[in-house]
Amino acid sequence: MADSPPVPFAASSSRPPLMPLDEAIAVLLAKAQPLLPAESIGTFDADGRVLAQDLVAGLTVPPRDNSAMDGYAVRAADCATPGTELTVTQRIPAGTVGTPLAAGTAARIFTGAQIPEGADAVVMQEDTAATPQEGGLGSVRIAIAPVAGQWVRRAGEDVASGDVVLQRGERLTPAALGLAASVGFDKLQVARKPRVAMLSTGDELVMPGEVAPDAMKPGAIYNSNRFFMRALLHRLGCEVNDLGIVPDNREATIAALREAAESSDVIITTGGVSVGEEDHIRAALQSLGELQLWSLSMKPGKPFAYGSIARRNEQGACHVTGLPGNPVSSFLTFLMLVRPFLLALQGATRVAPAAVPLRADFDWPRADKRREFLRVRRNAAGGLDLFANQSSGVLTSMVWGDGLVDNPAGRTIKAGDTVNFIPLASLLG
Repeated sequence: MADSPPVPFAASSSRPPLMPLDEAIAVLLAKAQPLLPAESIGTFDADGRVLAQDLVAGLTVPPRDNSAMDGYAVRAADCATPGTELTVTQRIPAGTVGTPLAAGTAARIFTGAQIPEGADAVVMQEDTAATPQEGGLGSVRIAIAPVAGQWVRRAGEDVASGDVVLQRGERLTPAALGLAASVGFDKLQVARKPRVAMLSTGDELVMPGEVAPDAMKPGAIYNSNRFFMRALLHRLGCEVNDLGIVPDNREATIAALREAAESSDVIITTGGVSVGEEDHIRAALQSLGELQLWSLSMKPGKPFAYGSIARRNEQGACHVTGLPGNPVSSFLTFLMLVRPFLLALQGATRVAPAAVPLRADFDWPRADKRREFLRVRRNAAGGLDLFANQSSGVLTSMVWGDGLVDNPAGRTIKAGDTVNFIPLASLLG
């Protein structure tokens, strides 16, 4: 982060300096105080939410040594020679407790059942040949020489009593919900959902279904940003208030923003944040609160705005983020800036995407002064292919690709180079 904060927008004929993306993210995260209070919800309903408590196990899992297979519990020393035949003295299904195992005998046992005292190994039934006996359990021939500990799940190998199994700030996954349930939690304390209002501006925007493609006026475009933005917000666990397309005049914009701020934690706008462009969003925000316009060292996605609007009925201010209008620029600035900000509002401890090194199977000879995010797709050879058109208006690149190459400013790429690959799956979940 820079030593001094970003300078609020002021009219000027000179171009503002480019802000490094990492610096912009740091500024946003510093403003993202976790939303309070937390709420208690059922574990069934907590997928994707951010945990607001440490989960401490009150028991050991598994509580006792148990069988990892259907088969026979034995003393390994009794079966040192393959082909040994043992008398079967008991049957132990899961959920029952057997009696101590006598030397020279075996117990029929099933997956998850507690290992009887005296037994130290399990032989899976595929390595045995049972001989039933009328009125009894018969005998079993052990075809192998088992070793002590074979197919035995040890007590506490999953969880020990007192372990912190999930930490505060973790974003809950299906596996995490199962783990919480395995130590007895039917309810969880989670962060409150951010209340997010989203709106679009621009007289050129129309909604699909309202105007047929062959009836579109010159210069009109369908509002695609509204659709992916709403979906991204829902995936991040937000409560979404979709304000649609706000009429392109100052009074309507001020009224929409003022009303939204009273019931929202964050307002997201798309379009009209380029430096030097005349638009109503900028003027409206400056009249209602604080606004900063940043020129990011990021491609696509140079223009970005951050501000806040004071609220009359609630403590604190409503955050405002302004995204560029081009769909890929809007999509990527959301993923790189707004996504970590919204996760931080929920107290998440991991908000940055993890990049992995992969081989580029393409050339990128044109170095840019900005940090670039190239749309790519993994190929069958283990490398990355580049989408042919990297324009900020080509949304097909985001559908075709399964990830992004995070390419530092000033760097060219030759086929065979190792690059930093960010899977889209890590950003969209």
